Amino acid sequence: MIKGQADAGGDKAQDTPIMRTPQSLAGVLSANFRGVSLSSLETFGRVVALALEAVVGTFTDLFTRRFQWAETTRQCWFMITVTAIPAVLMAIPFGVVVSIQIGNLIKQLGADSLLGAAGGIGVIQQGAPLTTGLLLGGAGTATIAADLGARTIREEIDALRTMGINPVHRLVIPRMVAMLFVAPLLNILIIFVGVGAGYAVAIGPQGVTPGSYWETFGAFASPTDVVISIVKALIFGFLVVIIGCQRGLEARGGPRGVAEGVNASVVLSVVAIMIVNVLITQLTTMFHPMQVA
Repeated sequence: MIKGQADAGGDKAQDTPIMRTPQSLAGVLSANFRGVSLSSLETFGRVVALALEAVVGTFTDLFTRRFQWAETTRQCWFMITVTAIPAVLMAIPFGVVVSIQIGNLIKQLGADSLLGAAGGIGVIQQGAPLTTGLLLGGAGTATIAADLGARTIREEIDALRTMGINPVHRLVIPRMVAMLFVAPLLNILIIFVGVGAGYAVAIGPQGVTPGSYWETFGAFASPTDVVISIVKALIFGFLVVIIGCQRGLEARGGPRGVAEGVNASVVLSVVAIMIVNVLITQLTTMFHPMQVA
């Protein structure tokens, strides 16, 4: 009898966790979701705070003549050497692909002469700034996050604070200004190379005359398109450098923490670029429909 009661009690004890498993799983998922959401908001807040401090600190350093010109020059040269050749290598296939895809569609409509307008605007407003952002987000922000992350785990950042030196003014602002200087130059380089590659494909395999290509390109493309492209590149550069600096300054846990920070900075940069590009394109379409057409 006692054994039977014990067995019954044991069966009841075994059945209880099984009956509560769905509720426990839902509670764990809910708690994890709340934790991730709060952590994301806190991280976003720290990124915004760092961005504001860097922007305000830039003007303060310029007015007080404390701006780090030497460090900014070194960062500019480093970013140019890292991104210039990959930019050309990415711009050529992008211009070729745009010219081929749009050219096939336009040829079916019997409007071969419009290939210059369609391909040129596609490269200027979408291809060039996106390629610039992805290059800076891949090569630029990874380098920045790795550099600052290594300094953080070696306690160099804490040493700067101990000596009364603000790491934002010493390390973040020069990298931000260098990125904002390099981004438009890289964007213009990609525009020239991409349009040139599309032109070569159009007058070659697709049989478009050079005169009609440039005539339609000049008729539809305007300086506003170039301005929009450069503004996009500046915004993308600003996003990736702030994200890279924030992840680098908050690296924890040794070399593994630095690697995780670099990975997070690249992923967040790409996601931020895609989201912001959609928003800017929508706003541009609303206020300048003819330029986007």
